Amino acid sequence: MVKVGQTTREDVNDRIRESQGQVQQAYTLLVNEIAERDDGSIFRDSDVRMLLVQKGFENPKRGSAREWIRCSPADVLTAIVELRTGAQLTGTHHKTFPPRPEQTMAVEKTYEYFEHLWAEDPEAVPRFLWNAKMRFGKTFTAYQLAKRLGAKRILVVTFKPAVEDSWESDLKSHVDFEGWQYLSKATGGTPNDVDKSRPLVYFGSFQDLLGRDRATGRIKSRNEWVHTTNWDLVIFDEYHFGAWRESAKELFEGEDDKVAKKELDAEYNAGLDAFDEEFSELGHGEDDFIEITTSAYLYLSGTPFKALATGEFIEEQIFNWTYTDEQRAKAEYTAGHPGEWNPYGALPEMRLLTYQMPDELVAVANQGEFDEFDLNEFFEAAGRGDDAVFTHKDDVQKWLDIIRSAHLPTQVDAMRMGTRPPFPYSDARLLPYLQHSFWFLPNVAACDAMANLLAERQNVFWHEYDVLVVAGTGAGIGLKALPPVREAIADGNDTKTITLSCGKLTTGVTVEQWSSILMLRNLNSPETYFQAAFRVQSPWSIKNPEGNDPSAEEVIKPVCFVFDFAPTRALRQIADYGAGLSPDAPNPERAVEELVEFLPVLAYDGSNMTQVDAGGILDIAMAGTSATLLARKWESAILVNVDNETLRRLMSSEAAMDAVMNIEGFRALGSDVFETVVNKSEAVKGTKKERGDDLSKAEKKKLTEEEKEYKSKRKKIQENLIKFATRIPAFMYLTDFRENTLHDVITKIEPDLFKTVTGLTVGDFNLLVRLGVFNSTQMNQAVFAFRRYEDASLSYTGIESHGGLRRYGLYDTVVAVE
Repeated sequence: MVKVGQTTREDVNDRIRESQGQVQQAYTLLVNEIAERDDGSIFRDSDVRMLLVQKGFENPKRGSAREWIRCSPADVLTAIVELRTGAQLTGTHHKTFPPRPEQTMAVEKTYEYFEHLWAEDPEAVPRFLWNAKMRFGKTFTAYQLAKRLGAKRILVVTFKPAVEDSWESDLKSHVDFEGWQYLSKATGGTPNDVDKSRPLVYFGSFQDLLGRDRATGRIKSRNEWVHTTNWDLVIFDEYHFGAWRESAKELFEGEDDKVAKKELDAEYNAGLDAFDEEFSELGHGEDDFIEITTSAYLYLSGTPFKALATGEFIEEQIFNWTYTDEQRAKAEYTAGHPGEWNPYGALPEMRLLTYQMPDELVAVANQGEFDEFDLNEFFEAAGRGDDAVFTHKDDVQKWLDIIRSAHLPTQVDAMRMGTRPPFPYSDARLLPYLQHSFWFLPNVAACDAMANLLAERQNVFWHEYDVLVVAGTGAGIGLKALPPVREAIADGNDTKTITLSCGKLTTGVTVEQWSSILMLRNLNSPETYFQAAFRVQSPWSIKNPEGNDPSAEEVIKPVCFVFDFAPTRALRQIADYGAGLSPDAPNPERAVEELVEFLPVLAYDGSNMTQVDAGGILDIAMAGTSATLLARKWESAILVNVDNETLRRLMSSEAAMDAVMNIEGFRALGSDVFETVVNKSEAVKGTKKERGDDLSKAEKKKLTEEEKEYKSKRKKIQENLIKFATRIPAFMYLTDFRENTLHDVITKIEPDLFKTVTGLTVGDFNLLVRLGVFNSTQMNQAVFAFRRYEDASLSYTGIESHGGLRRYGLYDTVVAVE
């Protein structure tokens, strides 16, 4: 039961202590609200209790017990909101907070874009992307957009059914959505069960909505109403499946094959395996696979790098809320509202510390042309459980000693330098954030071997930590691996833990006490790297710490740390992540600069720990780039678009078709190759949708042959376009006019040289870029890498490529050198 009372005292706690008399007891103040209506009139505690009783909550109604009600704080808050506003609310619609500024901005930008398109074409079906990191409040904000649009029928589709809880609770707890109806597979129900005059939200998983009846090949009868309903807004949560699936695979590649498959099934459901090939095929998006009619699409993602990089959405179709935006808002709110509660205050700032290992350890596991420290090789292990042991056990022992400053050679070097480097488990400033840490290792054997080594007699320092192995078959799949970790950490104050994992608990899990992650394995993509890193960026704070002020908050974790022991690879991830979040930024260096403004990078080079700026990060990242790797940027498929929509635009322009025929290799293919690819791919797709399992063996065989044919031809188109793109660096190398954009060099200064080198006229090339055949965003990034690498290589030999050069020319923009 909770006691519902009132006071006119400024400090509520004075009145509570006074009411207890001499028998003072511990209590928690759960609700502290002003008892004033919107019109200025006052209501009393008895009004609140009376309303709660009317709702069916128990109240003794006698003596001093009359103030006690058997209900939750949310129920009390709901009653207060009803009395304050005069509205009648259902359930616990008690939350009244307004959208934060960035949430309002997202709603307005999307609304304006939709309205603009509908004004031009009432039949248009606009698409919009929210590139929003975790903690943005995407469910609440998406509902606010639906309300702004006046949408009555909203469909939420996701690959991760586990997120249903937040979609349902946000709808049922905030007063803005009073009267809205919620349906899903879990709740059951059909359109016959809902009030058509009130907004309806239907939550469905991709796997369920894609499901077809095996006997008929038709949509499952229980889902037919979803496909026949005219939706006002369709929301795709955790977009983009293809890129997201690939990053999930990389996260779990250290697990045993069977366990990895189960983890991936738990992440995105085995039922989607059949669609992998179609998803990866160029030109198909998620909305192609659900036969629905809607007025608009909203896509939500925390790492939509693929969608951003390929130009799938233009700038007007994207709202960004990144880690940088979040931390900037936190700093600005603190400056503008000193002494007030900061809505962003509990979101910790992330810091990356990289350490160059001594030569003796680097020599054990170096890789590639630049002798980069190979973490997978260094932490290689064999055996399982108690029998697991590191291949380079002596060297891993040295590493354990180094990170707590107990390695003699490192100590001697520090004494000579007169400085003591801040190693993770030795520096007093870092130790509070290593009370609960996550160690990300290459595979199950490495996790077991690390637990065994930490438990050995010589490692007394590590014995005070509870070492948790969350890897392999014994750890449980998905969220089932979490309870032992929570139990060991408890409230986090009086315990010390190290969680060893090679993939588990790196997605969709919040362990607020984790304050640091040690990256002890190679990760290729920045999405995967930061998906794991952001596990430690979840807020750890205590609401109402003294129990006497519901609005008070004590932040336990103001910062969090990523420790990495392969500096070049780590800084390359930072560079790629910063550029990937803003692929259209006119200056890639500025994008990285903005990121490291709130994600400081400190690098230990073996003698000193120094903060690295954006230019330094890019220089180090490029230093690990060979001419071969650079050339691969110009051989990448993302430089060209050969999806059906682009091919249609190409075919509709006679000039564009003539231009393409001038590119080497296309005359041999013939001009009808584009029409063949588009028509056959759509015919095959249509037949699969309509007939499904009804196809005979002969028909399936024919379909497979046609599928192979058009895929092969699409690949040939792509290869020929890429072959053309690889000639652009040769042109860049030959031209001297770097103070202009490459676009200016092509169009104004050396058009003849461009035709000689590439075989295409300037006008033809620009036409193909306008039609989207070539991706200018990706070309800008490839040009930037080429310019920086070439100038760095020349300056290393003492040659300044162009005296007094102040700017780099990219494809369609200019970047300042400084």
